[in-house]
Amino acid sequence: MKSNTGKRLLDYALKAKGTFIAALIMLTIGVAAELAGPFIAKSMIDNHLLAIEQPFYETAASEEAAVYQGKNYKREGLFAPDETKGAEVRVLQAGKSFYFVGEPVNAPDGDRSYANGTLTVTRAGEVTGQYAAVPLSAGELFAFYKPEMPSIYQLIVYYLIFLVISVIMEFGKTFWLQSSANKVIQRLRNDVYAHIQRLPVNFFDNLPAGKVVSRVTNDTEAVKDLFVAVLSNFFSGIITITGVYIALFLLDVRLGLISLFVVPMLIAWIVLYRKFATRYNTIIRSRLSEINAIINESIQGMSIIRVFRRQKQTRQEFEELNEDYMKHQNKMLNLNAFTSHNLVNVLRNIAFAVVLWYFGAGAITGTSIISLGVLYAFVDVLGRLFQPIIGMVNQLANLDSSLVSAGRVFELMDEKGEPVTDGSMPRYKGNVVFKDVSFAYKKDYVLNNISFKASQGQTVALVGHTGSGKSSIINLLFRFYDPQKGKITIDGQNVKELPKQWIREHMGIVLQDPYLFTGTIASNVSLGDEKISRARIEQALRDVGAERILAHLPQGFDEPVVEKGSTLSAGQRQLISFARALAFDPAILILDEATANIDTETEALIQNALEVLKKGRTTFIIAHRLSTIRSADQILVLHRGKIVEQGAHDELMELKGRYYQMYQLQQGAQGEAIADGSTRSADAFSTSSPSLAGGNV
Repeated sequence: MKSNTGKRLLDYALKAKGTFIAALIMLTIGVAAELAGPFIAKSMIDNHLLAIEQPFYETAASEEAAVYQGKNYKREGLFAPDETKGAEVRVLQAGKSFYFVGEPVNAPDGDRSYANGTLTVTRAGEVTGQYAAVPLSAGELFAFYKPEMPSIYQLIVYYLIFLVISVIMEFGKTFWLQSSANKVIQRLRNDVYAHIQRLPVNFFDNLPAGKVVSRVTNDTEAVKDLFVAVLSNFFSGIITITGVYIALFLLDVRLGLISLFVVPMLIAWIVLYRKFATRYNTIIRSRLSEINAIINESIQGMSIIRVFRRQKQTRQEFEELNEDYMKHQNKMLNLNAFTSHNLVNVLRNIAFAVVLWYFGAGAITGTSIISLGVLYAFVDVLGRLFQPIIGMVNQLANLDSSLVSAGRVFELMDEKGEPVTDGSMPRYKGNVVFKDVSFAYKKDYVLNNISFKASQGQTVALVGHTGSGKSSIINLLFRFYDPQKGKITIDGQNVKELPKQWIREHMGIVLQDPYLFTGTIASNVSLGDEKISRARIEQALRDVGAERILAHLPQGFDEPVVEKGSTLSAGQRQLISFARALAFDPAILILDEATANIDTETEALIQNALEVLKKGRTTFIIAHRLSTIRSADQILVLHRGKIVEQGAHDELMELKGRYYQMYQLQQGAQGEAIADGSTRSADAFSTSSPSLAGGNV
């Protein structure tokens, strides 16, 4: 899973490879420009500051020559190939002072001391040379340094140029890398949201909305940290470390080999860290999703929580989740504290101590196998080696959290979605046939051998107690699910052979509790469909009688609607839902007890509109109030997944079967015929199906 996650993240990164490559090129140039500094310092020390101890020769030329006691002296490296050299002299340091030696010095390396006009050089306790010497004043010493100053100034200019290049490249690298990361996350978040739109309806039955939201928001934001912060530091770190090691080996191979111990330690560190961090982060991201889910659920059910005084229990559930979340966050904090950059500082100090102990003392006294300039440059470069390591270590927590979050995002994207087919089909007539349809959500069948026909323009009512299969028939019609047995056709075409989006394009639904989106009344009617004009929106609202009910609103049909339309009454929301269905002009219309939450006066207003809405369409009504379906062309009475009665209202009443009993229970008829026999039957029926006695059919 981890390797798969990494590969998929790489695939997303490659979609913005142009800007990523530009960022990496700038990063490489910036690292090279930054590492040029120690080499410039090395040249300044070894070739100019310490070059004063190289042989000087008397010369007649005054350019690039030091003037001492009326004579011109030029350093060995400054002579032209054909220029004549005079007598050799030396300027050597002993202790903190410099001395002029007017003769060649054969073995200047070693311990030096000055006494009574004589400079003595010793190595390993043996005197290797004694020379007559004269102490130099500061002014006289500067005369020997003066020819070096133009080259030193030139190196300083080079240093400043490289510094400017480094600053520009750092800006470019940061901009392009983060720009690329933002593009990647934008694409990932779009893909996740698009995939959510393709997921089957049953997926959302099993996963709380808060958890889905957490994956789209929190988890993708954590992945963004991976591209913006983590990869920036790791890319910078890897390239900088590579450049540093190249610089170290260029300075001195032995010093470079000594410093290689850092690489395996860093790799082992990352592997060991992630072993524990992944375990904690998996739980942390899961708890965060659960916290989002419980918050979302609490907000949605706030009225129920308060009515039944469940605030304390709800708060306790939240606190338990939050406590567990904090416990694992503290475990991550402990892990980060044990593996923080302080350990890097310890390693850095150890490396410095080893190098200085092994090479440093000799370089200062002049007996070292490396020059002081090399040692200075090495210490400088070695310090730069640990800077990116600190940056990488500090991002380990984000790295692991990002990879865990990416795994959760890709897990969601791996859920099988419904295929999306572009295009559309002509508006069908709406002749629906169910033939021997059996369906089960899991193992047990909730529909058994359902067969019926609904012709264009007919109204078919579905009645039955809770769990009888009414909603399952509608779910199959919308192709939220497909039956295990049997066949469903629309205008003679098997629905399984038609793209789901094409079928649903010509279907409409009005729910008992209609859902309104944030926007305006008009936007909730059209749902942003450009095919539905403003005139069509207003006509639909007028046809369902909404003009009278919504006329008092300050902005009329442009009145703002908050989430779920909570500022509107149930009747107003239902009218908008009716207008929505009418505006989309579906061939098949489903009414899920659409007038159940509307008062009698409002219901009277829309009954005529309902007749207009149903005209020419195949209409399915899930009915709880049987009085609203008396005019239905066909009534299907369902019981335990089977059609037990079928026919028009009058036909079913004459049968005096289950529908008759249900109708009499709702009407509360007290006729003698019911008192004789029907009442006993109704009592028996209500005992077996208590939910029906309350009218929830």
